[in-house]
Formats: sequence, structure tokens, C-alpha cells
Amino acid sequence: MRTATKRLRLLPIGAACAALTMVVAGPQASAAGKGAALQPHLRPHATGHTSTAATPATAGGLRADAVGGPPGDPDGGLDDPSAADQQYFAERSAPGVVAPGAYGAAWLQSQLLPHYGPTWKEVTTKPYNSDDPRYRDYDSNSSGGSGNVTGRITGLAADDSGHVYAGSANGGVWRSATGGGNWTPISDGLPAQSTGDLELDSGGRLWYGTGEANTASDTFTGAGVFVLSNPQWGQFSVFNRVGGDELESTSIRKLRFIGDTVYAATTRGLYSHSATNLWGPWKLEFAPNPTFLPGGSQAADPHAPYKNIVNDVTFDPRHPSKLIAAVGWRSGDTYNGFYTKANGAWTKITTSLGDLPNDATHVGSVTFARSADHSIFYAIDEDPTQIANPKTSLGGVYSSTTGPFGPWKKIADSVSLEASGSAETGATYNPGVQSWYNQFLQVDPADPKHVYLGLEEVYESHDAGATWNTVGPYWNFTYACWNIDPTKQTGDCSPTTHSDQHAVAIGSVGGKPFVVVGNDGGVYKRPVAGKLDANGHAADWQSLNDGTIRTLQYYSVGVGTDPSGKGVAVSGGLQDNGQSILRSTDTVMGSNFGGDGGQTLVDAHNGCNIAEEYTNLNIWVTNDCGQNVSTDPSTSTEYNVPPNDGVNGTARFIAPFSADLKNPNNWVAGGQHVAVQSKGYAIRATSDWTDVYDFGAGNLASAVAESGGKIYAAWCGGGCNSVGFSRGIAVGNADGTGWHQLNLPADGSVLPNRYLSSLAIDPNDSNHVYVTVSGFSRFWTEGPGAGVGHVFETRDGGATWKDLTYNLPDIPADSVVITHHGLAVATDLGVFYHGDHDRYWSVLGQNLPTTATLQLKEGPDDYLYAATHGRGIWKLRMP
Repeated sequence: MRTATKRLRLLPIGAACAALTMVVAGPQASAAGKGAALQPHLRPHATGHTSTAATPATAGGLRADAVGGPPGDPDGGLDDPSAADQQYFAERSAPGVVAPGAYGAAWLQSQLLPHYGPTWKEVTTKPYNSDDPRYRDYDSNSSGGSGNVTGRITGLAADDSGHVYAGSANGGVWRSATGGGNWTPISDGLPAQSTGDLELDSGGRLWYGTGEANTASDTFTGAGVFVLSNPQWGQFSVFNRVGGDELESTSIRKLRFIGDTVYAATTRGLYSHSATNLWGPWKLEFAPNPTFLPGGSQAADPHAPYKNIVNDVTFDPRHPSKLIAAVGWRSGDTYNGFYTKANGAWTKITTSLGDLPNDATHVGSVTFARSADHSIFYAIDEDPTQIANPKTSLGGVYSSTTGPFGPWKKIADSVSLEASGSAETGATYNPGVQSWYNQFLQVDPADPKHVYLGLEEVYESHDAGATWNTVGPYWNFTYACWNIDPTKQTGDCSPTTHSDQHAVAIGSVGGKPFVVVGNDGGVYKRPVAGKLDANGHAADWQSLNDGTIRTLQYYSVGVGTDPSGKGVAVSGGLQDNGQSILRSTDTVMGSNFGGDGGQTLVDAHNGCNIAEEYTNLNIWVTNDCGQNVSTDPSTSTEYNVPPNDGVNGTARFIAPFSADLKNPNNWVAGGQHVAVQSKGYAIRATSDWTDVYDFGAGNLASAVAESGGKIYAAWCGGGCNSVGFSRGIAVGNADGTGWHQLNLPADGSVLPNRYLSSLAIDPNDSNHVYVTVSGFSRFWTEGPGAGVGHVFETRDGGATWKDLTYNLPDIPADSVVITHHGLAVATDLGVFYHGDHDRYWSVLGQNLPTTATLQLKEGPDDYLYAATHGRGIWKLRMP
């Protein structure tokens, strides 16, 4: 599912069965007016309602109820892509706009640093079974039908010799030579691992457009376009880049080949380049608002990133030089619409296109597709006026038999797709509700009337859209064929795909054509001439997530001694793939909590004592690893225990909570308030929490740490984004006394006026504290007080600070851990180490993939664990 980040979260099992019939309107997200409706995924087994009582029956209710969202949708609550989108982007851009080249410069800087320490070891190498029969408790998504999963896949390509190429959201490109499975990474040598698009050209070359443009919570910009001439056995390298740095630090939604030219639809306009001569710069073909581009007079405007979005481009086969581009921001803007190039100039189309809207009001995110013989064109249009509609934001699906200039005919909308066997049949959360995030179209090369459509679900038509089947339902929980029987994967239903579709391709192996789809749970495959079951759903989906394509997107990690006495149990919260758990003797990882997994807290002495965040500080706890089978809250062993801010949703999408270094039963959590509780993993109710400090309305905690009852809590305000951004650190005691704000002027003279991402307290001296700073320095950020530096130290409780950044690359810093003899800092480019008496930083260890590492934790086995957001969990024994 997606989180806009997940974008959204899956329902707990019990809730899925009942929730889709309820009607509750949820809140809307708005970052400078750019947000979409908040419609997070619920977890399907849950059917009760959250309360402050101590019993599982009343403490484990619908996640939506706990966070204030609509229980009538599969994401109910605040687990929403747009909410996460705002948070993740704002952390890295506030207080202004980041100039192109920032990530590339940091990557080059990191390549010059020495390495310190041994080789990292990958932890999450086992398949991740989202339907693991051991974990079917009240708050799990197990038995929904998705089977083995991995991280979000946003690009796919396939040839006719069994090769499949999968581009992940932030884990690079992977290759299979067997029609899917037995995957190998082929882009680890690149500075960017975020996929915008992946395409094979007519000559068999693989084109990799970096920078995901799905407007997800965890979307990373890219380093341009790369071409691999021998994709069946080669590896991408920095020498494969097309053109110069024109597309660096942008996102690419589509690569399209028209004649000998390749076009890139990006978040900074439409670019073109020769597809035969790869040298020379990319040409900016069209930007609707060029003054908002980097270097323009309005580049510093906080709305600049939304002013030049091009979603797709296609051409008139009768006049190949006549192009049509779909342009616009998902939430609507006056420049939204369709533009055409004729006689060398771009103009907005104002004449009728038939049923397909062409006015700025109703044109949003758009995807084109055309049949191999050019006889039929297809299009998806998301309607910006409906982006806050809890039912759908889909304007429609359209076809044209007379070329891309129409007239177009509407062939599907939310209502008709819902009637095609959809699982999204409730009063809210219907087909296309996330059409601003989920879109793909693919026409069968052998049949212009056979088309695949991807929204939250996968749909198929054999008659050019006259009729549809939901061949890949959102999940199976709402169907009569489903039951929780642990001897079956998903009751008597056919397995389905994960939800939230992003990519599609058709290839063949041994002369047998197949279709592959990519979504928030990885890659799935079925024959092009597939079979349907009695319910009209595909009977032949195969998960290709066999444990060799390891692109899991972790927000957090927690480690504790396995109660079996053998090794450790490793847990982690994931984007739209719930909470994973890997015990010492496991052959597969299981999923004990569903939806999005946020922060994680694990008892070092008992790895089955786990606290995890759904989103927005909605905390759940279990004492048996969640190893239970139940749709009845009265027999559940998972307890919903959010503090008040988790009930009200007044917390960051991924909000901080942690345990006291001296007493692990004392916890601190941060939303609008700082909250504490002293029952540890025995907590059973919201009433066990006490609010001890209020940051004030609109201000939310970004990091918390506690030692011996002394608490440091960093916060951000002004929406925590570039518009009115503010930040600070409050210090006080868990008993509610002594609270005060540190003196941190907004001019950045003490600490940079940027997002404060993590805190670490010296266990031997609570006045000795480290803080990390996200974003980029003032050299790259056009914003007030951006300052310089990413790691700072105080030895007097925050009265004064020392900059320890030295030669650390200028890259967002995400997490800091105090080691035996120094500091380890996780960043968007990996992990770095600084010794106690050093004045320089080194790359920590060898072999850690170049991707964002969002959290570091020390385990009871003396390993340092790293939660990467795209390549799973890794560990290293500190030297």
C-alpha cells in the first residue's frame, strides 16, 4: 500500500471485513495547499474501537479510530501518502528550496573519504511472507493474499528472452534472467538508486531514469538518465549517463522514444535528447513556468517544485513531429492541461478533446499508452478537484481510435471499476482514490483491445475498455472466499498482488508471453493469456519476490535477544509493508503488524516484547512477537496504546518515541506534546501516558531522547515545511518539572535553522548531547538561516553547541548513535564514523549500499544495525 509515502497502510484483518461498509470522513493534508486527502491504510483483522481501557477487546480497535481517519477505507486514519510526502520532503528542503546538484556533490564528496571498520552484513536476506500463518493477530495483514513482498517497484521492463528488469523506489535496478526471480542488482555503482522509469528501446538497450516522481513520502530525486547497452549481463556505471547534469536532482516520471529522440517528462519540465548520440546536454523542450526553475527569478518560491511538472508525452502517428504533453500538478494549478508542439512551438490545447478534459481545473496526473499498431490510444486522468474526495480522485480512463488529439471516449471510471469485482466497494476508498499516486497502462503488443490498467488494484479489459475485470484486487479480506485459516494462504481465494500499482511490462519466456506489475509490495507476474477464477479475479498471479530482490524500505529497526535462547530477533517498520520480524531460526520473515510500520522499540532482553508505530504516534505493543491467530479483539495479544497525540493524530507521520537509557520501562513519545509512561511493554492503555510538555499548536516533535529522567525533545513548526518553518529543542524532566526552550535563534547562528532529525544523550552525562540536522547547507538551500553543518555537540545541556561536521558530506543526516569510542551517523548516502579524538569523518565499514539509512540501533549482540530505506537491514560489528 502506499504511504505518500506509504503512502497508505493496509487494514488489519478484522477491520477489513467490516470497515469498508462504514462512512466516516477523514481529515485532509495540506502542505502549502498541495496535499491530498488523508486516507491511510488500516490493518484488516481489527474490528473494535480504540479506548483507554486495558483489555485487548477495547484497546485494539480500528487504526482509523485511533488516529481520527475514516474507518471506511483500507488506510483509514493518517497513514497517507500525501501526509508522508509532505513530511519526508520538508525534512530535506526546509527552510527553503534545494538547488540542483546537491545530492551529486555530496556523493562525490563521500567517494573521497576513507573507510573505517569491517564489512557490513545483510540481515534481511530471507523472503518476507506477508501471509505468514504464524502472525495473524488482530493488527496484522497476514492472509490478505499478497504473499512474498519486497519494497516499492516503480519501473519495469521485459524482453522476449526471459529477462525482467525491476527498478525500485530507492534500491536500484535488479535483473532476472528467468522470467522473474533469482534477481541480481545491476545499478549499485550509481550515485542514485531511486527509480523514475525503466525502458527498453528498440535496440535492446536499457534506459534508467532516476528520481521517483510518484509524489510518495519517501521519494528521492535522481542523478539523470543512464543507458546500459548490454543489460542482459552488464552493470550500470557513472559513465553510462546520457548528457550532462541537466536532470540531476530532479524526478523523472516517463521516458518516451519518438523517432530517434528520447523525451523525459520530469518535475522540471519536458526534456529531449538524441537517442543515438548520447553526448551533449539535454534540451529543455518546454517548461510552463520557467521563472520557477533553478536559476529563475522565482526559484526560491516555496511553490517552485510544483510549477513545472510534466507527467507524460506522446505523438500523433500520422504526424510524428506533432507532440502532446500532459502537464500539471496533482493538486491543481492554472498551468495544468495538455500542450502540443507544432511548427517548433508549444501551445496549450483549448479545443475539445472529446470526453477527456483539457481545462486546468480537471487535468491532473496523466498517463498515456498506445497500441503497437497505433490504432488505439489510452489515457488515465486524475481530477485535482477530487483529490480530497474520500471515494476517488479518478477523473476517468479514456481511449481514442483517431490519435492522441481525439476525440477521446471515457471507457472507465470509479463506479464501473468498482463493479468489476473490486475490493474497494465501501462508502469511501473506492477505485482511483489514489490515482494521483497509483497509475499504469499497458497494451498487449499482440492485441490493441487488450489493456492492463493499474490504480490501487489491477484491472484488465479484452474489449478496449467496454468491460473490465479486477484481476488483482486490493486484498481478499472483503470476499466470501476469504477466511483466516492458518493452513491456507488466503482462505479459498486466489492469491492477489500487493496494492498500489506503479509499473507494468509485457515480455515472454520460451515463447509464452507474460505480464509483470510493480507496486508497493514488489513484482508480480501472470500469463498474458491468464485465467480467471469463479469470482472474476486472476487465478494465476505469482509473486516474484523470492528473497533475492531485496528492496525493503525500512523506517526503523529494533533488536532483542530471542526468547528461544538462540541469537536475536530483529524487527523493523516498513513503508506499506507493515512490521517485519526475523527470529534466529526463521527461514522466512513474518509480518506481525500491518499497514505502514513507523518507529520500533524492542526489549533488548526479550525480542518478543515489541512496540511499533502504525503512523502518527499510533503505538501498538505485543509481548509474544505477535505470534497469534485472531480476528477477535478479546483474544488478541496486540494492544493499541497510543498517547493522546496518537489518538488525535497531532504528531508527525513517522513520529519519535524511545526508552530511557537508564530505565527501559520509562518511555518518552513526541507529538504536539511530550508524553511519558513507566510501564514499559506492560502498557495497555492510552491512560497510562502522561503529557508533560506542550510545544504549542502547530509544533510537532521531530526527535526525543531520555536518560535518567532528563528529556531532550526537538520539534519543528510552521507546518514543518519551507513556508514559515521554525524549529527548536525543549529540555525538561519526565516528572514534568524544569521544562524550558533552548536559545536557538532562527538566523542559524547557534544551530542551523533546518530540521533536527535525531538526538543522542551520553549515558554517563545527561548534559552531553548530540543532535543531527537534516537538509542541506546554505550553499544549496535558498532559505533563511539554513546555516552550515549536520552534527553538533553540547556538553552543557544545550547552552552552547560545537559543530562536529568537519568533512562529513553535505547530505541530510538522519540518525546518530554514540559508540564505544565515537559517533556513527546515518545519512541519505549511508553511514559515517567519527572517532572521539578525530577531526574527520570516515565511511563506516565496507559494502553498505549507497542508499538512505534512516536509523541506527545497537543490538544486545554488540552489532550496530542499520535500517536502510530501500535495501533492507544491515549489521556491522563495531571495531
